[in-house]
Amino acid sequence: MQPALVRIDDRLIHGQVMTGWLKVTGARKIIIADDFVAKDKFSLQLFKMAAPSGVTVEALTVEDAAKALADNGSGDEKVIVLCKTPREPKRLLDLGVQFDKLNVGGVGSKPGRKPFYRNISLSEEELSILKEIAARGVKVEFRIVPDDKPFFLE
Repeated sequence: MQPALVRIDDRLIHGQVMTGWLKVTGARKIIIADDFVAKDKFSLQLFKMAAPSGVTVEALTVEDAAKALADNGSGDEKVIVLCKTPREPKRLLDLGVQFDKLNVGGVGSKPGRKPFYRNISLSEEELSILKEIAARGVKVEFRIVPDDKPFFLE
């Protein structure tokens, strides 16, 4: 199954994802592709509670997320894939997951990151990874909520 949305947001599931992106994609499932969260049952419970009724939330290692997305047994199920950093979507691509657009949403400021676009801050390494993803034919857009005008990485 091809994801309806692959999004980088270091907060993962929160109000913007729930109200905006679920509505525009029609997704009823969220896969958090993160090796740490996949092993943290407490965090997973919090993310499940943050999701609206009727939306399934799974936290999988990046490798397991790639396997789940490769399984066509789910048919036309629409799914949002959430990642904390650019490293995870790159690994998904390396593992054969296909997506034509990568949405970069909330990436907060921290040591080693510089402001890039609106409230999105990136390190040199993260920007380099995003450029590599774009060079592979994936449109990298910076957009916080669906109503925002997207800014594309050239």
